[in-house]
Amino acid sequence: MRDKTEAATPTSLADLLARGDLFAEKCPSRDVLKHVTSRWGVLLLVALLAGTHRFSELRHKVNGISEKMLAQTLQWLEGDGFVERISYPVVPPHVEYTLTPLGQEIGKKVESLADWIETNLPTILSAKKQKSTVNVLIGRNQ
Repeated sequence: MRDKTEAATPTSLADLLARGDLFAEKCPSRDVLKHVTSRWGVLLLVALLAGTHRFSELRHKVNGISEKMLAQTLQWLEGDGFVERISYPVVPPHVEYTLTPLGQEIGKKVESLADWIETNLPTILSAKKQKSTVNVLIGRNQ
């Protein structure tokens, strides 16, 4: 991400594609960011860091994800070049998902974020509880 002091806002799509600019309204990098940082995107990227998985294995590993969201998120990540879908011509159909080299790179980055959240969860929950308590007290005084 560029600071506004670093460079002027890109004026053309070619400028946006030369290097993404998340602060530019029409930059395609925003869609990639949405896919990667969605709840399911992060979890699937981290799950796939462990290796190749079948659809059913991913659904089992990522508790709470629906088949629809799993399929949609895998399609997004595949479209962005992070996931490779390997389909074997057998009956019943056998499909596997694995990270591309680009997917490995982004997977490691979001894994660091996920690790940070897990490590700091007690502090985060405490801050949330304090904020909630303050909001309740303020509401009572009005």
